[in-house]
Amino acid sequence: MTAPRFVTRAGTACRLFVIVVSALASTAPARAQNQPPSVAVTAAAPATAQLSGTALDGRKVDLTHLRGKVVLVIFTATDCAVCRDLMPELRNNVAGWLHQPFAIVAVSFDARRDDALAYARLTATLVPASMQFPTLWKGDAGFHNTLGTPDVLPGAWLIDKNGQLVERFQGRIPAEAWNRIADLL
Repeated sequence: MTAPRFVTRAGTACRLFVIVVSALASTAPARAQNQPPSVAVTAAAPATAQLSGTALDGRKVDLTHLRGKVVLVIFTATDCAVCRDLMPELRNNVAGWLHQPFAIVAVSFDARRDDALAYARLTATLVPASMQFPTLWKGDAGFHNTLGTPDVLPGAWLIDKNGQLVERFQGRIPAEAWNRIADLL
């Protein structure tokens, strides 16, 4: 005789999340798997970094409103295995620096808005609010970006408290980058 099974809404959502992530991982090409672990890129930046738009959750995002905070802009996509692997690290840093002048803004490079939106909905359901950050979709009509885009995904652009682009990382974010962010806080 078997014990009765209790299915909770959270359990069902968790299983759905695992199924979706597994499906994405098995059918989509990984964009950054054959690259070096990380590349820091120094390049001429606009006088003031500009990034704005409406996040997938409906929030208005504008880097000018985040002045006074160190901002890490993450360029990602749901079909990028390295990008998906990076998300728990990003969320842990958001939660760990909750009371610090720090923010993460993601920019989705998904070809279809629906793919980015499905991932955002799963995240909103499964991830505590203190570990979430807004995600813009690069294809939205109101999306504005003067930062440029990475050659490979994931990419991470580090913006200081004055709104200046200070460093770019392409590929995995190196441990030293988190030390650099901590120094800027």
